[in-house]
Amino acid sequence: MGKAKKRGDFPMYLVYADENGNVYDHPGLFSVARNGDILTEILEEELIPLPEGATLVSLPDTVPIGMDPDTGEMIKLDGCTAVGALVPQGITRLLLPGYVKTNRESKLPLFGYSAVVWKDNRFWVAGRASDDIYKWDPLNFPMDELRQRVEKTLELFPQNRILNHLSHCALEYECLTASNNFFNRWEGSLPVSYTCNAGCYGCISEQPDDSGFPSPQTRMNFKPTEDELVEVMLHHLQTPESIISFGQGCEGEPSTMAGIIVPAMRRVRETTDMGFININTNAGLTDHIKGIVDAGLDLMRVSIISAIDEHYNAYYRPRNYTLENVARSAEYAASKGVYTSINYLCFPGVFDREEEMEAMINFIRRTGIKLIQMRNLNIDPESYLAMIPKARGEVFGMKQAIEIYQEELPDVVIGSFTHIPPAELRRRKNMA
Repeated sequence: MGKAKKRGDFPMYLVYADENGNVYDHPGLFSVARNGDILTEILEEELIPLPEGATLVSLPDTVPIGMDPDTGEMIKLDGCTAVGALVPQGITRLLLPGYVKTNRESKLPLFGYSAVVWKDNRFWVAGRASDDIYKWDPLNFPMDELRQRVEKTLELFPQNRILNHLSHCALEYECLTASNNFFNRWEGSLPVSYTCNAGCYGCISEQPDDSGFPSPQTRMNFKPTEDELVEVMLHHLQTPESIISFGQGCEGEPSTMAGIIVPAMRRVRETTDMGFININTNAGLTDHIKGIVDAGLDLMRVSIISAIDEHYNAYYRPRNYTLENVARSAEYAASKGVYTSINYLCFPGVFDREEEMEAMINFIRRTGIKLIQMRNLNIDPESYLAMIPKARGEVFGMKQAIEIYQEELPDVVIGSFTHIPPAELRRRKNMA
């Protein structure tokens, strides 16, 4: 095999798994990672200690690649399996594990795999802490207490199908946003739509039968009523920091249900000005978004993977809308005082391409986005790289790319989660 791109000489040893899933560090081979499809060494400043709550997983149908520290030659560790880390929310991965597939048709499950190494007698991952994870630490969601709260809430609202659906998300999928509905705190879920106007390749709740991998979640299969929405919203919006969010992983595009969202929001704001109403949306239905904004929306998070049409369309597969519609929706919301953010699906070797960065920075400036929520793209790397345009310019590396964003957009917050806006940027509530 060829030589890896030279990046440093730190003793970071290869981590791999045997056929039974037992994890080892290699005594003689250094770790190699991937930035997109480029094999590369790892810089020490790209590493953080393996975070609490991270999980090491073996990557099926792969062979790990290490580097001979004396010759710089890349070596396949045949008979073994590559290992990656699944990092908690709030940690942005900077590099992918170094591997080659033994079966090109095989697709990895829909997770975000980060490079992991053994260094100084402990595991490290190629990652960056992008936000405060306290509110999203699973330790703050004790399962015994959650079960009790779910039972109590369902007794209060026995006919509310949304809360019944969320009880499954909280207890079976351990969804922290759904769990917040039962803890009555922070950001809670309000799934509303079983349909979508996009056919995202990596959708976690609905995949075509021929996709090659199953969806890890089950999409809601009913149309809620306006009364059910109002019940959930009023039940959750009880503190100044409460956020109720349309648009969850277990549903389609929420703005397709603007016909019930708009009157439900107005009824809620006739009753209380407490908390914040948020929508997580692809923002393709501009007229629907305008109606939701005008009904008193506080926060909007736009899901996006690229500000380049060809790339955006390849992943989202939009139905009857364009990236221009997305931009117009975000512009309108910002013009009405909505605190807007992007849910930026990030992939090492793509996020950090020169042309991708230039297009996204221009998109953010145009639309008045205030917050970038960095989210690791959960997808099979080979499938994703095969569907999108090839790199046309320089590839900077994730760490340097984030630093460029910070320099070019000094007034934009870079985080991972939905934030409550500072007081001076909060929209006045629409109270009757």
